[in-house]
Amino acid sequence: MDIFEEIKLKGYAEEYIDPTLDLFDEIEKLKKEKNAVILAHYYQDADIQDIADYIGDSLGLSQQAAKTDADIIVFAGVHFMAETAKILSPTKKVLLPDVKAGCSLADSCPPHLFKKFKEQYPDHLVITYVNCTAELKALSDIVCTSSNAVQIVESLPLEQKIIFGPDKNLGAYVAKKTGRDLVLWNGACMVHEIFSREKITKLKERHPGAKLLAHPECEDVILQMADYIGSTTGILKYATSQPGKEFIVATEPGIIHQMQKDNPDKVFIPAPPNNNCACNDCPHMKRNTLEKLYLCLKNELPEIEVPHDIIVRAVKPIERMLEISAQLGL
Repeated sequence: MDIFEEIKLKGYAEEYIDPTLDLFDEIEKLKKEKNAVILAHYYQDADIQDIADYIGDSLGLSQQAAKTDADIIVFAGVHFMAETAKILSPTKKVLLPDVKAGCSLADSCPPHLFKKFKEQYPDHLVITYVNCTAELKALSDIVCTSSNAVQIVESLPLEQKIIFGPDKNLGAYVAKKTGRDLVLWNGACMVHEIFSREKITKLKERHPGAKLLAHPECEDVILQMADYIGSTTGILKYATSQPGKEFIVATEPGIIHQMQKDNPDKVFIPAPPNNNCACNDCPHMKRNTLEKLYLCLKNELPEIEVPHDIIVRAVKPIERMLEISAQLGL
């Protein structure tokens, strides 16, 4: 096969788009023609969120897509999210606008190394945060989300030894909340690791009434300052339910688009990182664009595939999490 044909087959080829096209209109036409559903994570650009059928957290979006009769799922997010959609909808075609949209957290935990790590603790149960690869899920006993991690751990017997991965910051937060001694994998998200305590302190001085909302993937030094700690969905709900007018948001600033739409009378300020940038965009999330989404749906590439044996093993810890969540009424 010619190398250029191979590149095109894999969906990496650039394609020129007629600049006069109304991409919103064209995407809507393609959705109907192909019976497709578009999922957008809160961290996506505003125009992608606005064209999506569903907006939310990664696992919730995959669950929502699984309930639809769509033939095609376009996941505007990162690679592990599209993999999760494939795990929960194995008969559907799953597409990712940019196949290079990866994740620093998922990349920080190579499955072959985690497997060796796991073998050092044979009597430990493995809980992995959903923000990981399909292969890592397949090595797990239970999958959790940032919103239910504490409750999942608390549901297990006190004598049960636990490995928690791949996010050390979320794991440390869960250990602190539950009082459990967790064995943590040393992984982290680049976005949530570089918020500046000093800059946030100065920001709070300029906005004394502002509440700091933080994702539990942040380092403990930031979480100690927070008025609220929660998932992206939790942060959005908290900001909507609270009477305050100003909020400092310590997570990827893409979520501010929905926060502002739901609360036009409130002010949302992205928490600054410890570099020269004013906010902390995820470079992987921002690889997806409206143009790439259009081409992805038009050409039905790049397609995300997960080996059948991985799907079979990876779905079990997700089902276990859902069982526990149902028992706890979450």
